[in-house]
Amino acid sequence: MQAKATAKFVRVSPRKARLVAQNVKGKPVEDAMNILRFTPQKAGGLIFKVMHSALANAEQLPGIDVDAMVVKQVIINEGPTWKRFLPRSMGRANRILKRTSHITVILEES
Repeated sequence: MQAKATAKFVRVSPRKARLVAQNVKGKPVEDAMNILRFTPQKAGGLIFKVMHSALANAEQLPGIDVDAMVVKQVIINEGPTWKRFLPRSMGRANRILKRTSHITVILEES
């Protein structure tokens, strides 16, 4: 059985979040959560929250051993980009792209 949780429109760059997500794929949930808990990047805390939610979803399913769950997939998709402008000299402006992500965690019983 699988348990899944999703967080959408999370204010973290998908490129940076994928670097953190690679560290936990295929690991037992308890180990993965410890890795994420002590990861200094912002994405670590965000993925931790989604994984915690997926674990809570797994507890609601009948006949699942939560202690035997493994991280099957951590999917980081690109969300909409917020476009902002930074004023520069001589009346110019530079564009700033504030990227967002959709984070999906899928847990599977091993």
